[in-house]
Amino acid sequence: MPIRKRKFDSLIIGAGGGGLRAALQLSRADAQVAVVSKVFPTRSHTVAAQGGVNAALANVSEDNWHWHMFDTIKGSDYLGDQDAIEYMCRAASRIVYELEHTGVPFSRLDNGRIYQRAFGGQSKHFGGEQATRTCAAADRTGHAILHSLYQQNIRAKTHFFDEYFAIDLIKDDAGYVLGALVMEIETGEPMLIEAKTTLLATGGAGQLYRTTTNALINTGDGMAMALRAGVPLQDMEFFQFHPTGIAGKGMLITEGVRGEGGYLINRDGERFMERYAPHAKDLASRDVVSRAIYIEIREGRGCGPDRDHVLLKVDHLGPEVIKKRLPGIRDLCLTFLHSDPIEKPIPVYPTAHYTMGGIPTNRYAQVVTPARHGPEEVVPGLYAAGECACVSVHGANRLGGNSLLDILVFGRAAANHIIDYLNESRYHRGLPDAGVQQAMARLERWDKKGDGETVDSVRAELTRVMEQHCGVFREQTMLDEGVKKVQELASRMQEVRLTDHSRIFNTARVEALELENLMDIALATVCSASARTESRGAHSRVDYPDRDDEHWLKHSLYFNDCSLDYKPVRMKPLTVDSFPPKARVY
Repeated sequence: MPIRKRKFDSLIIGAGGGGLRAALQLSRADAQVAVVSKVFPTRSHTVAAQGGVNAALANVSEDNWHWHMFDTIKGSDYLGDQDAIEYMCRAASRIVYELEHTGVPFSRLDNGRIYQRAFGGQSKHFGGEQATRTCAAADRTGHAILHSLYQQNIRAKTHFFDEYFAIDLIKDDAGYVLGALVMEIETGEPMLIEAKTTLLATGGAGQLYRTTTNALINTGDGMAMALRAGVPLQDMEFFQFHPTGIAGKGMLITEGVRGEGGYLINRDGERFMERYAPHAKDLASRDVVSRAIYIEIREGRGCGPDRDHVLLKVDHLGPEVIKKRLPGIRDLCLTFLHSDPIEKPIPVYPTAHYTMGGIPTNRYAQVVTPARHGPEEVVPGLYAAGECACVSVHGANRLGGNSLLDILVFGRAAANHIIDYLNESRYHRGLPDAGVQQAMARLERWDKKGDGETVDSVRAELTRVMEQHCGVFREQTMLDEGVKKVQELASRMQEVRLTDHSRIFNTARVEALELENLMDIALATVCSASARTESRGAHSRVDYPDRDDEHWLKHSLYFNDCSLDYKPVRMKPLTVDSFPPKARVY
């Protein structure tokens, strides 16, 4: 039976903020655009972003993009590429004003300007007093942005394939990416989407961990597709643990709570962040706060009967501030904790949150393959933006408020470059049979009958291994054991089967395909972490507690054959002087 085929100028896989920002610009430029999403677009994980988007608007206090750039580089623990960071920070104000004109209902100051709140790692005058840089729509900023972009895309007649799962990219012998094989989840029917350009905007891989702020859809699909297509993954050892997830559950309590004046306390009622970050206190960088919470609990100062969490105190802010600025957080607490933060502090613990690494790109969002022995090469026709990509603007640790900025700036950058590419590429190249058959084989592998291990059991074991062996603090023996265990789990994938009953539902096939993707990303993460013998940003080694700029000021590259290579950090910005590495204190 022949496979259905559709042709478009551009295929975008993922309907979060990055994908929709690119799609809107392309559709407005009269390109034929297809957006493939495994959930309805407004359920994409951008909807869960709470705190805001960073831009040096100076609406509340003095600010400029150069300070934002410094804070981002310092927050990255000097692993971020300074040309890309400059590009992002300079574009930030324009991006926010574009959102405002698109219809995003930002919260307002009394003078009518966009409201901005303080976030961790922000400063004035290159490390001075606290800046106020994060533009917010209460505590539902991602929700507001995603819905506005989706509505504008409907108006622009972008073509959506809702609840379709992307199986694999299709490449020809010359290395061009020519689209992808996708599957309609409802029917299980495969379809080929042929496109002159393909943008991966599939988000992160937080489902690697048992406790995470990420939705169930965040299974690293785009990163795994790129890896299978021969593209290495960059800096996968750097996985951010957000310091304030609801203890035992993982739901995100935005950094905006601390930006509004909330603070952390231990079982003695002590505001303990003053000991770990005397200047920034509760608004230190996320990796610093996460480690501080972990240490407090490890040393017996945790709260609750099991001393397994700390408390985020907000009741002193008063009902009016909480109801106006943090209504979503209050709803979360009422729903999942059955307590009101107006009256009681929130129990919190670090939880897996954000993938700093991903598909290597340049600042035009083109995917690049760093050759083993030579300069980087662009993969023609392939782009990546957002959390699945690694530009790298986040380096070893992302600052809060920079994730929404990242997806919007580089979604726009991708669209700019794709428009130029389409002007030069008038015709489709044609899909190669070998590439199509290889993608189909991956889908058909899950038509096998018989007894075996279940997807659920292997996935549960994978998340336990990652949490135990590649968490907030790491050590060589622990990491090496983690590598072996993930490799063993990967080998057991050959024994995984869908039962006859589960094959009735195509969602079971999707879960199996997602597990394959997670397994690839887990190997990339734990192998990269095992090899990096220093502490930098979110990668905290108890056996190598210091940052080692002499040997490790470089990006890691993980290849699909489980080998590693490295490339230098781009230390030269576009127009200003570089910021050389120095001690990172808050």
